[in-house]
Formats: sequence, C-alpha cells, structure tokens
Amino acid sequence: MGFAFDIHARDGCARTGVLRTARGDIRTPAFMPVGTAATVKAMRPESVAETGADIVLGNTYHLMLRPGAERIARLGGLHRFMNWDRPILTDSGGFQVMSLASLRKLTEEGVRFASHIDGSKHMLSPETSMEIQRLLGSDIVMAFDECPALPANKTRIADSMRLSMRWAQRSREAFGDRPGHALFGIQQGGLEPDLRAESAEALRGIGFDGYAIGGLAVGEGQAAMFGVLDYAPDMLPADRPRYLMGVGKPDDIVGAVQRGVDMFDCVLPSRSGRTGQGWTRRGPVNLRNARHRDDPRPLDADCTCPACRSYSRAYLHHVVRADEIIGAMLLTWHNLHYYQALMAGLRVAIATGTLDAFVAEFHALRAEGDIKPLTGEGA
Repeated sequence: MGFAFDIHARDGCARTGVLRTARGDIRTPAFMPVGTAATVKAMRPESVAETGADIVLGNTYHLMLRPGAERIARLGGLHRFMNWDRPILTDSGGFQVMSLASLRKLTEEGVRFASHIDGSKHMLSPETSMEIQRLLGSDIVMAFDECPALPANKTRIADSMRLSMRWAQRSREAFGDRPGHALFGIQQGGLEPDLRAESAEALRGIGFDGYAIGGLAVGEGQAAMFGVLDYAPDMLPADRPRYLMGVGKPDDIVGAVQRGVDMFDCVLPSRSGRTGQGWTRRGPVNLRNARHRDDPRPLDADCTCPACRSYSRAYLHHVVRADEIIGAMLLTWHNLHYYQALMAGLRVAIATGTLDAFVAEFHALRAEGDIKPLTGEGA
C-alpha cells in the first residue's frame, strides 16, 4: 500500500483514523477543499491550512490545459507551484472531460475532446492521465474513469462501469511502482447494487491503495445516494480509505460518514463564499438578504474564523452587495472553517462513541434555522 491507513475508532459503520503520507497525516473523516486550477479560490494556501485542512484537491483536466503539466513539473511540481506543502489529491480528469469539454469522442482508448478554453484538441486516456498526475507530483492519484450522468438506463450504466474497470486496470499498470504515492480506484455502477458489486470485485482484483465511490451526486438526489451508501462502502476493502467524490452539503457528509465514508471533496464551500452564502451550524445564510444590513452580530457567534471574529453581518452584507473581493474572501474562509470544524466534530464523536448524539444535535440546530434578525424584518 502506498500509505498506511490506521483506523483508531468505530461507531456503528463510521470510523475515524489517520492516512499517513510522506507529506503529512490526513485525519479522517476528512474534507478536501477543491483547488481546481492550483488555487482554492479566494484563499491563500496558508489560510486554507489555518482552517484545519490536511489535504487539498487539484484537477488534472484543468491543469493539463492551463498552465500545462509539463510547465508545472519544470517549476518543481504542483506543491511548490501553488505553495502547498501538505498532501494533494488530483482527480483523473474524466468527469470534467464529460461535463465541460466539447466535441468529445469516447472510445476504448480514451476520450478525444476540444478544450472548453480555446478549442484546442486533446486526448485523455488512462495512460495520459497517469502521466499528467505524475508530472504534477500528486500524492494521491485517481484512476481514469467515465462517469455518466443520472438518470441513465441500466445498459448504459453497465457499459460505462465495465469500460471504467478496463481503464482501472490500465491505470494501475501505467501508475507502476511509485513509493510515497498512492493510487485510488473508483467504484461505478450508478444506483444498481449488482453493478456496484461487480465493480467492487474488479477493483479488489486489481488492487488499489484506496477506493472511491464514484457516480453519485450527479443528479440522483440525497435519498438515492444514501440508498447506495447503505451497501456500497461495505463492498470495498475495510482496511483502505473510502472516498465519496464530489460530496457535498454538510448533511450529505454527515450521512455518508454514518455509512462508513472517510474522505470527501466539494466546491460548495468556496463557490458559496463567492455568491454571498455562509454555511453555519444552523444551515446556510444568504448575506445578500436585506435583514442583515444593520445587524452588528457575527455570522456565527460560536465560530472562531476571521470573518466571525472581526466582522459583522452588516459589513458582510455590504461587501457582498457591493461585489467587493473581500466579501468572497471572508465568506470562503468562514465556509472552509465551518466544514473543517464539522469534520473535527465528527472525528471526536466517533472516537468517543457519541456519534448518534452529535448527529441529533446537528439536525436539531439546522431545523431551528438561522438566528432571528434584530430588527424583526423577514428574510
């Protein structure tokens, strides 16, 4: 195995532990801020680390197009390039090719596509994805796969899953033996238990350092996603980390942790920060709403992030409405801080055997909703 994974405690299906890498420990359950283009938008790397993040995610598709993997390699690799000395996971680029690129042509070899930036032509295959991620210097590399949007018929899901498993074998072979680096396989199969089982069996046969659950959070809804997570994690090796890709909202994460997932990523906290939304223990708060304009209180009185320590809701409302850059900076910092605080709370709850109580309080606070405005105005 590329990294040691130590499970320290369990509470039901949930577990907490540490993924030990050459660049530092990753405490699980873990949330990975998304640094798509070698930056977590509106954040300095030092600020991302201060939120409690042990690892960030980069994107093969975006980085291969701009500035280019070869250029990053010449400049010392992605860690040095973006000034982040902790672990980095890079996704394979498969999802972005399917969702962003134009003029796609999918074959057994891989995907030929035109860049969404300038229309330039490219080929992405298991072999080229592994090479790009090697040039980037990723600590955790993702196998190349195809991820069809849901809903889709079972035949389409089955064909896609089996292609992804053949690509997983080629990814494993192309990755080779790289001490200090890990390769994760990706389970596919949509909402179909038998296809999920077939995919998991294929991945176990190939052998990976960790296993992702892919093909979810692509339009199926939370109930359907949780339905898959009720069985999918148990199909994967229990002594390896399990990563749910592209998830998600806080209640998605809490429910997935209860079902045995160890790692998460999502653009939501940073994207919300750029659109005036703050995530809090009582749910999301829209700082554009007029009810905040004269409110001197912090966004969350129990939060220790810079936005809550030093700025009022009235100020956040003002800078968001005025489209000032500091609004995106402060709210992104707050949101990432909240997500990391949530993960820390989950880790403590699992370690102390109090996860049920933690989850009950989590849902109770969200049901109460945001604090009432001082003026009595409506939202």
